Amino acid sequence: MTPRAERLKDIVADIRMAVSFVTIVPVASQKPADDGAIARATWALPVAGLLVGLAGALAYTIASRFGLTPSLAALLALAATALVTGALHEDGLADTADGLGGGRTRERKLEIMRDSRIGTYGTCALILSFGLRWSALATIADPWAVMLALCAAHAAARAGVPAFMSLVPPARTDGLSAGAGSPPGRSVAIACVIGTLVVALALGPAKTFVGLILVSLGGLLLARLAVRQIGGQTGDILGAFEQAGEILILLVAASYQMVR
Repeated sequence: MTPRAERLKDIVADIRMAVSFVTIVPVASQKPADDGAIARATWALPVAGLLVGLAGALAYTIASRFGLTPSLAALLALAATALVTGALHEDGLADTADGLGGGRTRERKLEIMRDSRIGTYGTCALILSFGLRWSALATIADPWAVMLALCAAHAAARAGVPAFMSLVPPARTDGLSAGAGSPPGRSVAIACVIGTLVVALALGPAKTFVGLILVSLGGLLLARLAVRQIGGQTGDILGAFEQAGEILILLVAASYQMVR
């Protein structure tokens, strides 16, 4: 096999690994996952996010073609993205809200975050997450603009995950995030470039600048909370980061729609 063919094979394997890491789509890579492969493959997370966004856009477009209102179509789009991801990130958001909001000690917070039951903080966080995203999509309304917004939001929200994993140490020695390892600088840089390009093509340079600044600030705030309260990040914290990024990009897209 030529070096170019081998490199292409590695790229496809990384994309498959990233897709299987954040969705329920059965496309797991043949590449071993115990030698830092997952960390290296994180550059492809925004690619996986792009596919999730397209799934939501397809649901929205089909609903619109059947004459459903933007509000109902938006709800179906969110249902589609949650179905494709197995509500992985929503689960992380709920556990993060319960853990950071409910426990008094670091150990108790981590214990709460591992509990599969959902509490008051988690319920409120999910209501806010779905409510804000639903409102943003319903405001945008136009199927083409919704597709662009969903692709931008899902790609950008996952593009920052490798950087977050690299800069914020794991809070546990086990678990999803600790098992994945710390992404190398190359993977972090490629993910950021891909995410930025997707947002720029979807929303334009001005909205990209505003959106990425907001996502960065949101990530810094979450990182500060996580380090102070539990000593670092977990898979749940990464899910909360993704949800925050998704919300912020959709709000930027919706606000632009309103001022046009």
